[in-house]
Amino acid sequence: MNFTIPFLPQRPEKTRESGITMVMDKGLSLAEAENLISSSGHLIDFVKLGFGTSLITGNLAQKIECYKNANIKVYLGGTLFEAFVIRNAFDQYVKLLDTLKINTLEISDGSMSMTMDDKCNYIHQLSKNFLVISEVGSKDASIHIDTADWVKLMKAELDAGSWKVIAEARESGNVGIYDSSGKANTSMISEISAHIEPNHIIWEAPIKTQQVWFIKQFGSNVNLGNIASNEVIALETLRLGLRGDTFHDFLPENLKQK
Repeated sequence: MNFTIPFLPQRPEKTRESGITMVMDKGLSLAEAENLISSSGHLIDFVKLGFGTSLITGNLAQKIECYKNANIKVYLGGTLFEAFVIRNAFDQYVKLLDTLKINTLEISDGSMSMTMDDKCNYIHQLSKNFLVISEVGSKDASIHIDTADWVKLMKAELDAGSWKVIAEARESGNVGIYDSSGKANTSMISEISAHIEPNHIIWEAPIKTQQVWFIKQFGSNVNLGNIASNEVIALETLRLGLRGDTFHDFLPENLKQK
């Protein structure tokens, strides 16, 4: 930090297990990635090269190396994993990860059907050599998953070897744990967090109101994902109580204005 101010919540240093910020890169240029690192790299834990953008993004290998040199874990979007699997090209996907020298990956089934056993087998197999993050939830808003099934799937994937599980919301923030207007499904999230340690979950929260809700619910060190590249510093001020939405949340009681 550039200067000190009293009564800020403690934020763990990188590399950290909680308070994770995962940024969505939907096709940044190499120069834009370098600028992102210059301004916010110290606040970013993971960069996801969203959906299938890595196939057509220029200077891909250089950009991956740039993120890794900044102590940011970078991985390919889960949709790309699914695109290889549905084409019976799983081995080709693993070779791609090796070629790109990526040691983190996302396993999802948000765009295709996959049995829980098959998904957990992929997680178990890949977790032997990679840091695996798995995603629960469908990208199709018409597909309803009962809260009990969210819990069952998350538990199974963590047991299979996932380091964290992602609660699906898409980059639009209007499916999965949110309704079509982007409002959090509070009863579902409360039930999930009652059975799964919240520290094991990365909640996708691309919209500011969603970020505020999670910080108020779980504290400044909640794990949040699908953050826009130009919103990293703004999110950190929410985590620290340096923005109006969370201004009073982390102050001592005697300083709070009723």
